[in-house]
Amino acid sequence: MSVIISYNSHVVMKNKKPVIILKSVTKKYLVHHEKPTLSERIISETNETFVALNNINLTITEGESVGIVGANGSGKTTLLKIIAGIATPSRGSVCVTKRLVSLIDLTAGFHPELSGERNVYLNGMLIGMKKQLIDKKMPSIIHFADIGNFIDAPLYTYSDGMKLRLGFAIAVAANPDILILDEGISVGDLKFQFRSQQYLETFLHAKKILIAVEHKLDYIQKYCSRILIMRKGTIIADGDIKQLGIYRRSFFKRC
Repeated sequence: MSVIISYNSHVVMKNKKPVIILKSVTKKYLVHHEKPTLSERIISETNETFVALNNINLTITEGESVGIVGANGSGKTTLLKIIAGIATPSRGSVCVTKRLVSLIDLTAGFHPELSGERNVYLNGMLIGMKKQLIDKKMPSIIHFADIGNFIDAPLYTYSDGMKLRLGFAIAVAANPDILILDEGISVGDLKFQFRSQQYLETFLHAKKILIAVEHKLDYIQKYCSRILIMRKGTIIADGDIKQLGIYRRSFFKRC
C-alpha cells in the first residue's frame, strides 16, 4: 500500500531575496548494463535512461536552512550536485547568485600522494580561494582540522575522519555564502562534532544559506527550518519542520 505524504507548498517571503532558482530542472542518465556489440548498437536505436530528477522547480532565499530527506535513490545528491554546479541539468535552468562551497564528496579535490598542506592549497584553489588567503588561513585550517603534524604527511596516511575534518576546515576557511553538506558530516569524533556544530550555528546566525542531506533526522531537525521530501526524482513535499514528522510516520508505515 502506497503512503501519500501531504504537500504544503513553501511560500517564498517577498521581503527575502532569491539566491538559488531552479526552473523545470530534469536530469537524465544513460544506463548501460553491459557493453553492447556493434550489431546490438545498430539493431537497438534507443538507450535506456534513468531520470534522476524530474521537472524540479525550487527557489531558496537568503537566510534559509534547507534539509532534504528521502529514500536512497530519490534524487537528493543529484539535486545537490545540480545546485553546486558539479552536474549540469539535461533540461531546465539553474541560477545561483552567491558564493557556494559544497561538501558533497569530501575527498574531491584531494590527491592521495600529496601532503595535507599541498592538498589544502589544491582544494582551496578549486573552491575559489586565492593563494594569499590560503597562506593566511593555513594555521586556522590546521587547528580546526586537528591533524597536527600530519599536515606534512601524504593524504593516503589519513584516516577517513582526518579527511573529513580537513575538508570541512577548508570549507570553513573559504567563508561561503552557501554551504552544501551531503551525508556523513554528522559523523566524526566528539571534538570535531562540537567544532562543526559551533561553526554551523555561527553560519546560520549570519543569515547564510545551508542545504543539507542527512539520514539522521535529528541532525536535520536541529539545523534546518525548511524541509524538502523527495521521492523518485521529484519534490513531493516542501514546508516547515513539521514535514519531518510526516516523513517519519510515512517511513514506519512503509516498514
